[in-house]
Amino acid sequence: MATMTTGRNLPKLPIYLDYQSTTPVDPRVMATMLPYFTVKFGNPHSTSHSHGREVADAVEAARGQVARLIGADEREIIFTSGATESNNLAVKGAVRFPGQHRKRVVTVVTEHKCVLESVKRLGEEGHETVFLPVKRDGLVDLGELAAALTEDTALLSVMAANNEIGVVQPLAEIGALCKAKGVLFHTDAAQAVGKVPIHVESMHIDLLSISGHKIYGPKGIGALYVRRRPRVRLDPLFDGGAQERGIRSGTLPAPLCIGLGEACAIAAAEMAVEGERLHALRDRLLKGLRAALPDIVVNGDMDHRLPGNLNVGFPQLSGQALLAEVPELSLSLGSACTSAAVEPSYVLRALGLPDDLANASIRIGLGRMTSVAEVDFAVEHLAAAVRKLRQGAPLQTGAPAA
Repeated sequence: MATMTTGRNLPKLPIYLDYQSTTPVDPRVMATMLPYFTVKFGNPHSTSHSHGREVADAVEAARGQVARLIGADEREIIFTSGATESNNLAVKGAVRFPGQHRKRVVTVVTEHKCVLESVKRLGEEGHETVFLPVKRDGLVDLGELAAALTEDTALLSVMAANNEIGVVQPLAEIGALCKAKGVLFHTDAAQAVGKVPIHVESMHIDLLSISGHKIYGPKGIGALYVRRRPRVRLDPLFDGGAQERGIRSGTLPAPLCIGLGEACAIAAAEMAVEGERLHALRDRLLKGLRAALPDIVVNGDMDHRLPGNLNVGFPQLSGQALLAEVPELSLSLGSACTSAAVEPSYVLRALGLPDDLANASIRIGLGRMTSVAEVDFAVEHLAAAVRKLRQGAPLQTGAPAA
């Protein structure tokens, strides 16, 4: 579509508004990492010489930075390749551990696919699996959750903040229920860590997954918090040299570990101020969209939500057609591509949305580099694109991106 003349300086295009998908590496994180690719290149497990010890010390310092962000002890942090591995290791490892005699696993239908598929795999292995629904606002019903925690329940896995609708679950209340029933509590906190306060002790969390590229760190690195007291035991996913206390074997990618540590340290220092800024930007975005398009629908609870997330439905419209109309904006659909058709998001369907409204919804993710000018530009161009499509002919569906 043609660029509009607004009388103000236009932001650099295209504008990135998909911060729930991934984040750029913060320049401060990159500067911290660079020496460990070239000058400080030692193997952190080769501590018989100074090259290895220097890197090992830096990795352990990073482990401490990750731990401090979530109120943990550094000995409780295991480095992984990312949240997918952390989730698989937590869910499968806790339930498969030889000393674990409980056979029931409980999770929520709106979890990330890697948690849902891990639980399904355990079901194939003979464990009883329960997938709890959510309410219309995306929050889990605590009464239903409590009833699902039977004496035979080994593990409950509930995502801290949803990657599509940004809804933040009541972790402290959930953790208290699990503690009372003797059930291990795992949370996929990839979207929440560094954005909202997380404290593993006060929230009674036993296992917590972290992703580096969701908090302005590098891709390919993550972490898993594993409680020491009372001790949580995990069956490793694969065998090797017994690194990471025997839980996760393999030579650590030192530059990535150090980058994750620095990203966590920055988040710890700036989270409160940044959260207020993003909350204000999101309110400005929503206010602008509602003024221009009064019939929009916000998906998910607005009070318990990540400050930079907005998932919006545009009735009588195709979300995919809308994104095609605004190439200046990097946004995402709440849907998955299967074969040659766009399927409604399973998260939005779990909220009770009909397929047409689920297909009419898009996710907008604001982040550390988002400016007021970019938000205003997005409002203006989204509104114009919606009006154009509604004035046009039949509903456009197009073909899904690969």
